[in-house]
Amino acid sequence: MAQDDPTMPDREFEPGAQPENPGRRNLLKGAGLVGAAAIGGSGALIAQQPSPAQNEPAPVREALEVLTAAEVETLEVICDCLIPSDELGPGAREARAAHFIDRALAGPDADDLEAFRIGLAAVEDYARTVVGKPFSQIIRDRQESILLALQQNKLDGFMPSAAGFFNLLRNHTINGTFCDPYYGGNRDFVGWDMISYPGVRIGASERDVELGADLPPNHQSAYDYLPYTKTGGRPVTNRAANRA
Repeated sequence: MAQDDPTMPDREFEPGAQPENPGRRNLLKGAGLVGAAAIGGSGALIAQQPSPAQNEPAPVREALEVLTAAEVETLEVICDCLIPSDELGPGAREARAAHFIDRALAGPDADDLEAFRIGLAAVEDYARTVVGKPFSQIIRDRQESILLALQQNKLDGFMPSAAGFFNLLRNHTINGTFCDPYYGGNRDFVGWDMISYPGVRIGASERDVELGADLPPNHQSAYDYLPYTKTGGRPVTNRAANRA
């Protein structure tokens, strides 16, 4: 591993000057999904996730296709760091972005499976070595610091590089949060609601045009419409962009 300890703050960077800040606010702005005003936030590295209520039932575990339960546990926390739930609504965890990624790696993004296996193991090993706990059990500040070190390419043991693996994580998390639910992510349309996307429509009436941004959301998959053809339910991602 690189000598820099990512669990310590990087004093060389001011919060507003960090390149490609991985937090929810800048993550979505960089993806061209929504304006800063629509997301809110204070400009912190990554928004803090509220603690779940004590009486909430444990989520039902879904069957996985290629990733292990341990890998998905780490991946879910990473997705949650990148696009966390906050006072504005649910985030990537609730959108089941990690399960979207597992499904993608079993299909059209199979070429990225090795990078995910190596990268998730490296993140886990680093957390255990430096902090002494699994990545999912360390405090959020240290989770964020490790992800920032990835983004800044300060760690070794990743494929194709630490920064390259961060790009894979970021782009797949975005895809899993905001995709058509048909592909396995964006559960309950939480991603579309997050960015005020009104949903798929075959046509628009004059009234729809008048409403514009105030158009009521249409919580319906594109594949519920006859003109669209189902393709086996496999997500398609931009592999070239993921590896940039």
